[in-house]
Amino acid sequence: MNASEFSDLNARRAAPAGDAGGEPSTFIPTLRRIQAGAAASGQPWPERTLPPGRRLQLADADCALAGLATVQQMLLAAERTRQAGQPEDTLGDRSMEGLMLACIALTAHAASCLQVQP
Repeated sequence: MNASEFSDLNARRAAPAGDAGGEPSTFIPTLRRIQAGAAASGQPWPERTLPPGRRLQLADADCALAGLATVQQMLLAAERTRQAGQPEDTLGDRSMEGLMLACIALTAHAASCLQVQP
């Protein structure tokens, strides 16, 4: 098996200009890695036989699907709380609708990333 050309996500790097601390798990450096095409695991899409643009699309779809799973888990917790919890502990209708809209948007985004280009 070939060694990855990308360093381990937990490796320490020098802090970019304007970034406090240089800790790779801080919010801004993590966001920059995601914007640079990292998949949900924090690494670029591993298949090297694909064009770079397609690798970015698949990594983006992977992140969207990870986000979708998270939002659906939040929805499930909110629904269980609504059914079995106290009224003051439940989310409001607008919050529930917002979570549902997030699910729809993440699903649409992942689907568009997975479309095969002719």
